[in-house]
Amino acid sequence: MPSTSPTEATERSNRRRWLALVTVCLAMFMSALDSSIVNVALPAIQRQLHFSQADLTWVIDAYLITFGSFLLMAGRLGDLVGRKRVFLGGIALFTVSSAVCGLATGQAMLIIGRFVQGIGGALSASVIIAIIVTEFPVAAERAKAMSAYVFVAVGGGAIGLMVGGVLTQALNWHWIFFINVPIGIATLVMGRILIVENEGLGIGGGVDVTGSVLVTASLMLGIFAIVTATQYGWASVHTALFLGAAAVLAVAFVVLESRLRNPIMPLRILRVPNLASSSIVRGFLATGMFSTFFLGALYLENVLHYSPTLTGLAFLPMAVMMAVLSSGLTARLVTRFGAKRVLIPGMISAIAGLLLLARLGTHARYVTDVLPGLILLGYGAGTSFMPLLAIAMEDVPNEDAGLGSGIVNVSMQMAAAVGLALLSTIATNHTRQLVGAGHTTAAALVAGYRLAFVVGAVCVAIGLVVAIIRVRGAGAEPDEEEIATLEAFEAIETVPM
Repeated sequence: MPSTSPTEATERSNRRRWLALVTVCLAMFMSALDSSIVNVALPAIQRQLHFSQADLTWVIDAYLITFGSFLLMAGRLGDLVGRKRVFLGGIALFTVSSAVCGLATGQAMLIIGRFVQGIGGALSASVIIAIIVTEFPVAAERAKAMSAYVFVAVGGGAIGLMVGGVLTQALNWHWIFFINVPIGIATLVMGRILIVENEGLGIGGGVDVTGSVLVTASLMLGIFAIVTATQYGWASVHTALFLGAAAVLAVAFVVLESRLRNPIMPLRILRVPNLASSSIVRGFLATGMFSTFFLGALYLENVLHYSPTLTGLAFLPMAVMMAVLSSGLTARLVTRFGAKRVLIPGMISAIAGLLLLARLGTHARYVTDVLPGLILLGYGAGTSFMPLLAIAMEDVPNEDAGLGSGIVNVSMQMAAAVGLALLSTIATNHTRQLVGAGHTTAAALVAGYRLAFVVGAVCVAIGLVVAIIRVRGAGAEPDEEEIATLEAFEAIETVPM
């Protein structure tokens, strides 16, 4: 039997590495596709399953809560049992839960499926960057691999808008989840063959399992309490009990972390300059930005009577703007002008876009009334999130880079979940008041959406003030590899909306 030459072995290894990259890109494409598809199908889901507008937010928030809560634990699981196992387990869970969502015939079944989807998404997303870094140790190749991954992640969201509209209109909303099943199966098969497993530390390897459980439980209870406070009331026993339990677990977590030699979150990370302040800014920005798809889809279909396909196409310019900027333009702007100088105009653009959407009426025209606001929002998102991440990670030690990005990510997911629930409730309550006062349903709906967009603009404006006063501009210019890594982390953070 002929032996394999070193050259042939190297070529075979290179082919495997790039095919492994295709595999993780396929996983991120599935996640991006799913997130944008869901937004376009929300009105159809609302009609068939009889969701109220306030309860409809759970279709989004159920995913955000578990995705944000499980990220830190999922990352540590990769260290414990191996990243390949965690990645494949996440894909399997995401695929099965997608089928459950597609089969859903009631609100509870769909929301439970979305909760489980969030866990699967967290498991797979938390280890993707580590897999790429391991597979591509050379800086130049790693930068190319990261750039390809970011392009697929952001581009998948744009494709999802069109696919979601077509599937919902031509078939029904159930197929926006069924489409994940063949993609997930293909990813599982390819991942099992192509991805090389790292040697896990093992359950007894000194990794902070207890801390992982405490912080995950605390985040889940806290987010659940805040999201449901709009339904039960902030002063209710329900809200007080869940917030109290979350606080007790958080205190226990901090005490534990201060005593362990190898904690999941070394408390020194909280003293890193810019990390906390930039995370606060990202939270306010996410609150205003990621309600746009939810409220905008409802406005286009319920008020302007767009079909699902037209709704997807209506949001496409915004998604394309974000994809183009994420393909490298924002990175070059940050390299040339500095992160803060790129961030400030981006946030101003997002505020302007939200205020334009707050002027929409019952007979708005797309080109003159809707499109300008979406373009400004796309530019704002595309030029704000990556600079904020660069600023946040500037002073984080290399050994804590994954932890720092995880903290930024968790804070953003929490803000997105809470912000979406609050803005939706504001819109719903205002609409109910106007209908009760005798206004037409269309006029009341528009007034509710407009008020929510104004509140979203105020949130981004608060973030802008914090950015100007509290955030220092990044000092050292990031190199090509650092920019690619930051963009990849950004793609993980922004896609699940």
